Amino acid sequence: MKNTPPETGGFFARDRAMHPPAYTPWYKTTVLRSPQRALISLDGTKSEVTGPVFGHNMLGELDNDLILNYAKPGEMPIGQRIIVHGRVVDERGKGVSGALVEFWQANAGGRYRHKKETYLAPLDPNFGGFGRTIADDDGYYWFKTIKPGPYPWPNGVNDWRPAHIHFSVFGHGFAQRLITQMYFEGDPLIWICPIVKTIPDEEAIKRLIAPLDMAATVPHDMRAYKFDIVLRGRRSTFFENRKEGN
Repeated sequence: MKNTPPETGGFFARDRAMHPPAYTPWYKTTVLRSPQRALISLDGTKSEVTGPVFGHNMLGELDNDLILNYAKPGEMPIGQRIIVHGRVVDERGKGVSGALVEFWQANAGGRYRHKKETYLAPLDPNFGGFGRTIADDDGYYWFKTIKPGPYPWPNGVNDWRPAHIHFSVFGHGFAQRLITQMYFEGDPLIWICPIVKTIPDEEAIKRLIAPLDMAATVPHDMRAYKFDIVLRGRRSTFFENRKEGN
């Protein structure tokens, strides 16, 4: 691929110049979390480059169906039923086969099922909000879920997080680990979110936004959103304000 940077070690290096700065005071938690000294670049060890390896025998029958995996028999969660699908690829666009894709999210009202959750929106007794799947040989993955709701958060006086789904992806090695978020096309909260605004490149923000995919919808049932994930390289999918990798 033209202008593609060379691979170093087992994987393409991340382009640090494209990532948001670690210190962004309008996103308050970065004030204490950001490094105070220059980062040190280290070559990946053999274990970081070659592991881990995940298999389908670790998956439950409903791990990729958040509509049913927490619901009581004969019941379902409240909210818009959707399918999220896409490919996990490397810098070349080649599918990362066998990638473990984990996901978690708030319910339709914008509330997480977590003991430290404080938002006053109600819990949904039929929605757990987490699951996982393994990409096929071409890097393709999919899951069913309920579209999450936005929610306020104590960053500024009136800051709201856009509707989003969290992703954790393991590629062919620990050095390819990525944690990121997927947003939904057309959400006006995306462009005023303090976390999103830490990303200086508008094109990078757009790569975090899943477009509506009418071709993959299930008529009279579920809409679909397409979200492709790039592991490492200059087109890697971003993780908010953190610089990932070596």
